[in-house]
Amino acid sequence: MPPVPNGVPLGAYLTLSAILFVLGAAGFIIRKNIITVFMCIELMLNAVNLSFIAFSYHLKQVDGHLFTFFVMVVAAAEAAVGLAIILTVYKNRSTLMIDEVDSLKL
Repeated sequence: MPPVPNGVPLGAYLTLSAILFVLGAAGFIIRKNIITVFMCIELMLNAVNLSFIAFSYHLKQVDGHLFTFFVMVVAAAEAAVGLAIILTVYKNRSTLMIDEVDSLKL
């Protein structure tokens, strides 16, 4: 394994990860468009991936990389199923606003 460069400390990666996660959580809570909420969930998953990779690289272990691959697989499956649901909702309701799609009845 190559030596760890002294350029960027672990705290910087964790701070960036926390900022990305908070932005994703805020967007998830505040936004009203289903696609924007979906992108905020993906942003939160990527923030977690960044912290996994940072800890894995800092501790010189492979576990964080493996967890990241599992999270990426879950995110890909979520993207496929989520986009299918979003397209079906838009087809049936002609809107993507969460407030107008508040029940499962047609």
